[in-house]
Amino acid sequence: MFNKEKNKPKSARIDTLIGQNTHIKGDISFSGGLRIDGTVTGNITAKGDDKSVLTISEQGKIEGEVRVPNLLINGSISGNVYTSEHVELAPKAKVIGNLYYHLLEMAMGSEVNGQLIHQTEKNENILNVEHEIIDDEEAFQLEQKD
Repeated sequence: MFNKEKNKPKSARIDTLIGQNTHIKGDISFSGGLRIDGTVTGNITAKGDDKSVLTISEQGKIEGEVRVPNLLINGSISGNVYTSEHVELAPKAKVIGNLYYHLLEMAMGSEVNGQLIHQTEKNENILNVEHEIIDDEEAFQLEQKD
């Protein structure tokens, strides 16, 4: 009746694996499939392929900005997330930051501590959106005004 598989990314292909005991400091640019079981401190960007998929396992952690077409999360991301196609948040997924998305699938138990910002149409330009950085003191002052 409902074709759930129609809009899901093909996640079977993994071109690159960052292992569980690996910690990378620096930005990563990839195409195809990237699976993270370890920790990345830096920004992650998919280049040149709207079918690229980033998979973050339950042990995976990212501290930085993520800009990919398709994203499967069961670990944690501390930073803003920009996706032009599909995001799937598994039960142990945790995002601390704003999530820009076109299609969103969220399991019970997953969490987003930030804004969910929906893009009504597929928009490749979302991967190039800039945002204003607010420091902790400004955020505290904004909270006090409410």
